[in-house]
Amino acid sequence: MRRGWTKFVLTAAAVALVTGGIVLYSRRDRDQLPAAPASPVPVVTAQVQQHDEPIVLSGLGTVAALNMASIQSQVTGVLEEVNFTEGQTVKKGDVLAKVDPRLYQAALEQAQGQLAKDTALHAQAESDLARYQKLGTENSIALMQVADQQFLVAQDAAAMKTDQGVINTDQTNLDYTTLRAPFDGVTGLLQIQIGNLIQPSNTTGIVILTQVQPISVVFTLPNSNIAAVQEAMARGPVKATVYDQGGAKELDVGALLAINNQAASTSGTVQLKAIFPNDQRQLWPGTFVNVDLTTSVVKNALTVPTNALQQNNNGQFVYVVGADKRVSVRAVEVAQRLHAVALISKGLQAGEIVVVQGQYRLTPGTLVVSVPPSGASNPTTASAGMLP
Repeated sequence: MRRGWTKFVLTAAAVALVTGGIVLYSRRDRDQLPAAPASPVPVVTAQVQQHDEPIVLSGLGTVAALNMASIQSQVTGVLEEVNFTEGQTVKKGDVLAKVDPRLYQAALEQAQGQLAKDTALHAQAESDLARYQKLGTENSIALMQVADQQFLVAQDAAAMKTDQGVINTDQTNLDYTTLRAPFDGVTGLLQIQIGNLIQPSNTTGIVILTQVQPISVVFTLPNSNIAAVQEAMARGPVKATVYDQGGAKELDVGALLAINNQAASTSGTVQLKAIFPNDQRQLWPGTFVNVDLTTSVVKNALTVPTNALQQNNNGQFVYVVGADKRVSVRAVEVAQRLHAVALISKGLQAGEIVVVQGQYRLTPGTLVVSVPPSGASNPTTASAGMLP
């Protein structure tokens, strides 16, 4: 019995030694295997561009008609005709409306008749004066009668001038019965219907006419920009570009007209006015727009998409992709951000590759692979760094 138990113990010990050796050998062999390489992180990249870049001041503005007029009657009468449709484009001098002209036509004819009468009396007086002067040289008439006749001629001449003044007034009033466009523009909504009595004291005109080609935009900039704008104006015309309210769509390109002669001390801003041709009529009075004012141009400037910019406690930086496809952190100084493009004044060189999307998984030394932009062709700041 004792001999059998001893044999069992020896056999179990041998099995344990063999098993332990196999485990130790396997662990040692596994530890000696090379580590699997880390997978590269997918990122969207862009090259640092070098080109001439404008320095731009941006402000919010309001489109305003270059000219605007309320078409009102300068005479009293019944509105007889309306010769335009609402929203119609009209030219300077086009007839817009007519007031009943009969009373003014009659007054003109009466004044013309009085002038004809006084003209005839003047002619008769001049004829009598000539005869009296001849008789006076022959001492056949008193000299006083000659003098009186001279006064009568002068009196008739004065009456003729008065008549002509009345005619001019009546002719003007008659002309006022025809309302014409004072400039090229677009008519608004009709305010007074045909058949209504209109007069100069009416506060409401027949229609509002606005000039939209060209058109103006009044916008504001901080007072600190006044000096830069004045320097730009001294060099020549200053380019102004107008965008829609969202700032994405370019609407027109024009030029700065003037800086207001007084800044607003309460807001710390100053108003400026720019003129735009508005050939496509994308600018409409009363709408809000964004205006970019180009004050200068930086030659051979370096630019990157604004999505490349990151922020930490030390300031702004970008991830630069090296020749080995690994990223490094590079501190940069930004001179301007405009329309998704950042002007870099320090920290980068032309041709370098920076990460513009996918940064949230990166640390210095991370291996990356460049992939096409995900989702949109122009990633926004909100979507930057969100690659899987």
